[in-house]
Amino acid sequence: MAQLFFRYGAMNAGKSIEVLKVAHNYEEQGKKVLLMTSSLDTREGQGKIASRIGLSRDAFAIQDDTNLREVVQVKCPQAACVLVDEAQFLTITQVQQLAQIVDELKIPVMTFGLKNDSQNRLFAGSQALLIYADKIEEMKTICWFCRKKATMNLRITNGQPDYGGEQIQIGGNESYYPVCRRHYFKPPLDKIEKVG
Repeated sequence: MAQLFFRYGAMNAGKSIEVLKVAHNYEEQGKKVLLMTSSLDTREGQGKIASRIGLSRDAFAIQDDTNLREVVQVKCPQAACVLVDEAQFLTITQVQQLAQIVDELKIPVMTFGLKNDSQNRLFAGSQALLIYADKIEEMKTICWFCRKKATMNLRITNGQPDYGGEQIQIGGNESYYPVCRRHYFKPPLDKIEKVG
């Protein structure tokens, strides 16, 4: 039975490598998958799913006005699975379209992304996925500064914690640390690397 999955985690939880692994497993069995990611993530170029361990694949770049159901029907109607990285950047309408892909086209959809931003607010796509997903699973990683589970993303600007600014600011390890609640509020400044 097709279902809508949302797998979320803090930065460095292995979300992108999991997308690539799932795609490989399907394709190794001769099954077609459709890979998608937000056009906002340009760290490795638009339309790329890239893991910090060095693996990457091309993917369909989702714009704010992209109709995801139409994309599936045109690009890969025989897909055995649709895989979406950076799902936190989806619109509410796009999450509803993913639900339609599952319910009406009977194609499983697996989404991966952050739950909350660096100010601990839900992203619109994540909030919608928490409502519409059939299965929700946390992907765990450890705090940058201790051994506790990381549940938050600490933004760093000029070597200092940054609790303001725009919700969306694309960056990797130079800009964000996965942290536990304690170190979100009280990060050890001597362990924060200054970049730039």
